[in-house]
Formats: sequence, C-alpha cells, structure tokens
Amino acid sequence: MTAGLDPLRLTAREARRLLTDGEIAASELTKIYLDQIARVEDRVHAFILVTADNAAKYATEIDREMGATRGALAGLPTAIKDNMVTEGVTTTCGSKILGNYQPVYTATAVRRIWGDHIVMLGKANMDEFAMGSSTENSAFGPTRNPWDLATVPGGSSGGSAAAVAAGEALWALGSDTGGSIRQPAALCGVVGMKPTYGAVSRYGLVAFASSLDQIGPLTRTVYDCALLLRRIAGHDPCDSTSVALPSEIELPTAERLDGLRCGIPTEYVAAGIEPGVLSRFEQTVALIEELGATCVEISLPHTEYALPAYYIIAPAEASANLARFDGVRYGYRSVHADDLTEMYEATRGEGFGPEVKRRIMIGTYALSSGYYQAYYGQAQKVRTLVRRDFDTAFAQVDLIVSPTSPTVAFCLGSRTADPLAMYQSDICTIPVNLAGLPAISIPCGLSDHLPVGFQLVGPAFSENRLLAAAHALEGAIGFTAVPTFCDSRGASHGAAGQAEPGAPTEPAGPDRRAADEDQRR
Repeated sequence: MTAGLDPLRLTAREARRLLTDGEIAASELTKIYLDQIARVEDRVHAFILVTADNAAKYATEIDREMGATRGALAGLPTAIKDNMVTEGVTTTCGSKILGNYQPVYTATAVRRIWGDHIVMLGKANMDEFAMGSSTENSAFGPTRNPWDLATVPGGSSGGSAAAVAAGEALWALGSDTGGSIRQPAALCGVVGMKPTYGAVSRYGLVAFASSLDQIGPLTRTVYDCALLLRRIAGHDPCDSTSVALPSEIELPTAERLDGLRCGIPTEYVAAGIEPGVLSRFEQTVALIEELGATCVEISLPHTEYALPAYYIIAPAEASANLARFDGVRYGYRSVHADDLTEMYEATRGEGFGPEVKRRIMIGTYALSSGYYQAYYGQAQKVRTLVRRDFDTAFAQVDLIVSPTSPTVAFCLGSRTADPLAMYQSDICTIPVNLAGLPAISIPCGLSDHLPVGFQLVGPAFSENRLLAAAHALEGAIGFTAVPTFCDSRGASHGAAGQAEPGAPTEPAGPDRRAADEDQRR
C-alpha cells in the first residue's frame, strides 16, 4: 500500500503530520483512499457518488501549492453526507426526487472545510431525507456494515460511518436529528459527535426537522473529532439559529477524569438494552471510576415520553419542509400527469419512498385543524419536560453516560416491516436532540463480534468538557479493532483486553438473528 499506510488505522492527526512534514503527498494520500474505495465499495456501498477524478485532480493541485498558505486540513480525504449541498456536485438526500439535482451553492459546514482545502472523495449514502436508523431507506440501495455485511451500519448517516469504518474515508461529515450520527458511529465502531444545537450552521443542510437537525463529525478518534469540529463550528450569518461558541474547540489532551461526576440514567439502562451491550457499558463505567470520576444513578423521568414526542415533532416539521419538493422548481418530475394537480401527486408519489411518505402523512395529520393542540402542541410540552429533566440532572452531575444504542448492528431487513421496532433504535439518543444538547459516542468494545457504543452527554455548549472526557476514556479503553474483511493484511486486530477481537465476514449466525427476533417481539 502506498507509503505503507493502512486506511483502516490512519488517523487524521497522523495524516496531517505526514502531509505537513512532507512525508507523503496529498495525491498519494488520496490514492490510498480511492484504492480502498475501489476494493470494498461494491460490498459496503458507503457512497452514492464517488468523485474520484475530481479528488485526484484537486489533490495534485494541493501538492503544487505546498509552499503557499494552505488550510490546516489541506489534503485530508473526506466523505460528505449527501444531504449537504455541494455546488456543481449532485446532492440527492438518498431520494429519487432529487436524483438529478445539482446545487448552485455549498453548505456552510462544507464550505468551511473546503476553505481548508480538504479533498472530497464523494457523497455518502443515507436514509432518504435522513429518515431512518439503518440506511435501508436510501433510494440507491442500502449500505452494509463493514463489520458484518449481513447487518446494517445504522442511520441515517450510515454511509458516512461505514466509509470511515471501512477505510474508505479518513473522516466524514454527517447529520444528527435523533441520533443519526451517534447511532451509526456506535454500530460501526467509530467516533461520532452531535454538537449543541446551533453550534454548527445548518445553512445548506437539506432540512428534515429544522429544530432538531445538526451537522457533526464522524472520525476514527476523539482528537480527530475535535480537529474537524473546531473548523465547522461557529456563527454563520446565513443561519439565524447558529451561535458563536463561548470558546474555541480545544484539541483534547486529558488522560484522567479526576473530580468529574457522571450520571447514569436509570431509564436508559432499563430501555431494553441487550445483555452484551449492557455488559460493555458496565465495564466502561467501572473504567470511568478507575480514571478518578464518580458515577451515580440519576433519573430522567420523562424519557418514556421522548420517543413518541419526537415522532410527532419530527414528522410535523418534515411535512412542512418537504412540501417544497413538488416537481416544479428542481429535482424529479413525473411525466404521468395531465394537469398540475396530477403532476404534484404523481411526482411526490413516485419520488418519495415509503418511510418518507409515512412521516409526511403522520406530520400532516398532527398539524391538521382540530389535532394540532392534541398532538403537536402536547409533544412540544413533553419536549419542555425532557429539557427540564436534563437541567435538573446537570445541577447534580457534570456529564450523563449511557449506551448509545440498545443493540449492536442488526440484520438487514429484520426491522423494515416493523417501523416501531426500528424507531426503538434511537431510544438513548433522541432525548438529547429534543433538548438540543451535545453528545458524543465512542466505541467501548465488542459484543457478538460487533462494536458497542458508549454515549457521553453534556450541558449546552460543553463540547470541550465532553471531548476531554471522551479522549481520556478512549485512551483507557484502547479500542483498536477493525473490520476484518476490509483489512488488507487479512487478519483481525482486537481491542486491548477484549475477548472478541475480530468480526465475521459471513452472514450473521443464529444468535444474532435470534436477538433481532427478540427485539421485534
């Protein structure tokens, strides 16, 4: 492999040093990732569009300007979730209705890292309009989890998470509406962070639920997460909901958690957590205490109402946001219509997938006359109660910890016929979005040969505290496992001190399927 570098293990921090010291050229680094994409993408399907020619050409231009002033992230190969508009590059949101849409401007978060001369490898696959927890709702086909090709990578940022896990990108941008960065990060064994609502501009992020959506990084390490977040965060005049952070994002160095007080919500641990996930969580809590922190039980009493409230608020906002896709101004237009009304109906009927239609109908019903206060109004009241639960908790503790996902990756197709079972995938992440808080997921081990995620949640704008704590914990966990089938060396490399070092490449066995069946029941 070029320069002896392994895309499954290379971090952005190390790649940045190699580029800065002149030990590798941007074109060489880009070729490493394009070669990995060519080798595994037909099985993983992490991308909707790979911009290989543009990436190679731009990396060569960066090499020619080595002596000129360049951005701090120059030459680092990156995947972008396909709901962030990119000028001149097709942006589909995983939907047929935007299958041929080429934006005329670029999302602020993407523009900021383009200003640092990152190399965009392509647009990552996703659940259509970010509606899903498995990346099976994409109009362009599902993404597969690199750890086990028979399982899902999570969603809706499953393509971004799978690209990083499979070594197809150094890091990636995703979006998180109810856990769509953290849950796939957990299932794919990478780091994923949802910043405080407003910390990163949403300008150019195709809206799903405007009061919940947030852009964030998916990376191999917590340090890389901070490195990418510090560039995309901050106020944007184009987004009135964006704010300036109290202080710049710091690159974490902490190795201990002395004096930190962490809360464990009893409601989260009781939320149908798989035994293997719960075991890893408990081991990680013990490790937190070894690092000098104190862990205490807390209560977030309105947690049980967060999921139903979310699935009223999010579809209601989606029904309004997606009204713009009508076949008139851009995107797909049906030819099976004789008049304007039929064109609207046919375009939306043919262009949207089943999950998007389901949520539009739920949201429209919740907002309809006579039902607005009974459903949407009540859901917003529950949202306030959820936020107050967190306020009360953070008066007692510094951070809240929980499993990121109640299960490890489940089999493709096992929950598509049962939306309620699919929605349960985000039971530990959705309350954070309702409250607008920052949260990060880091891998904490393996269960049934698949990654387990550990979530840390902080008060609003506590990104630096979260990153510092996650960095210290990450170092103590020492998770180094990678998906075996993607490994050019043909061997698994387990995390230190863990009994399940590898990952099967064959379809999931009876135990995994039995767990999926139990979850459905």
